[in-house]
Amino acid sequence: MARVKRGVTAHARHKKVLDMATGYRGRAKSSFRIAIEKVEKGLQYAYRDRRNKKRDFRGLWIQRINAGAREYGMTYSQFMNGIKKAGIEVDRKVLADLAAREPTAFKALADQAQAALDQAAQAQAA
Repeated sequence: MARVKRGVTAHARHKKVLDMATGYRGRAKSSFRIAIEKVEKGLQYAYRDRRNKKRDFRGLWIQRINAGAREYGMTYSQFMNGIKKAGIEVDRKVLADLAAREPTAFKALADQAQAALDQAAQAQAA
């Protein structure tokens, strides 16, 4: 059986890892042994944080909606309950964008949510 020379594949593998390590500090960007550890750790962080990003943005949207709702005398939970009862199906991303950029449109939604809450309270009292 013929002897397999590994130079080409090894060089390609080293080049791939070192290309991914550009921007790292010290020997992590130039030494293959250290770079491979740092790149693997960086890929682990990237994998984890792609999932965490979804959580972080949802939290941010909720904070923005809460701030917008409180301007009209409602808490976040009251506002969302009113939106559901009014039959408005708008996700938190859009609501947060409206609260930050379109206060008049958000006020219209808040008024509809408040009306739905009032209507539900009257129906329950009767």
